Amino acid sequence: MSRTQGTSGKGKPSGRGQQNGTSKPTSRGGNSSKGKSFARGNAPIRNVNPPAKKIANPDEIRLNKYVANAGICSRREADVHIATGLVTVNGKVVTEMGYKVKLDDEVRYDGARINPEKKAYVLLNKPKGFATTTSEGKGRTVMDLVANATSSRIKPIGRLGRNSKGLLLFTNDDVIAEKFTNSKNGIARLFHIELDKNLKLEDLKAIQAGFKVEGKLISVEEISYIDGASKSEIGLKIKNIGNTLIRTIFDHFKYEILSIDCVAIGHLTKKDIPRGHWKHLTEQELNTLKML
Repeated sequence: MSRTQGTSGKGKPSGRGQQNGTSKPTSRGGNSSKGKSFARGNAPIRNVNPPAKKIANPDEIRLNKYVANAGICSRREADVHIATGLVTVNGKVVTEMGYKVKLDDEVRYDGARINPEKKAYVLLNKPKGFATTTSEGKGRTVMDLVANATSSRIKPIGRLGRNSKGLLLFTNDDVIAEKFTNSKNGIARLFHIELDKNLKLEDLKAIQAGFKVEGKLISVEEISYIDGASKSEIGLKIKNIGNTLIRTIFDHFKYEILSIDCVAIGHLTKKDIPRGHWKHLTEQELNTLKML
């Protein structure tokens, strides 16, 4: 006798997977009651207020990097030098690792001031009408003329009056700048000066010999008439970087200055530098300057 399926007997369908006429979900499917729980304790927590990222100050730099950029040593070696107290910031010894300084802070290594910027040496042939200053609000300044010369923060050595013209050297190298500040061992500058009248020979000799103004000795390197020109045009060589010394000299002898032109700084001349233009010193020019 053959087995047939029906509503009774051994052929009755199994009750597995059915309950009250409906299929029971299995634990293998996507609707399993054993799937992911959405209880609060198991749900991922979203940080709706993440901490703000600390923005680095572009005007600050780590002290070890400052020292390394100055060409003293590597950053790792700089850490050692800092820890041993060889580095000062604005006159105070700093031994803290990770200490940050500003680019305009005075940082010294073993007593000598250092600079993390690339050294730059720019020679300008200054025209009239530009003030020799780094301050803003002074109208047209020499800084406007060299604005595109370098990204390093250069400044002029000495000054020329607004109505004076000629050579002006800019640098961020303190060692070179200090060469000009010593009136005895400094670097001489040669000026072409035009007066309102002829310079008397006795006055020229008195200036060459040196004289006193209010008890202070005024001296020059050289003074002479200019060949082929009237005696109102004078060549004057001095080591003082200021402009006031020239005024003091000729005011004392009752001459009015019509024009001042710096035609040479040490061995540097205006050759191939048109008025209002600048150039970078060549390696040979710089090496010679360092030896002066």
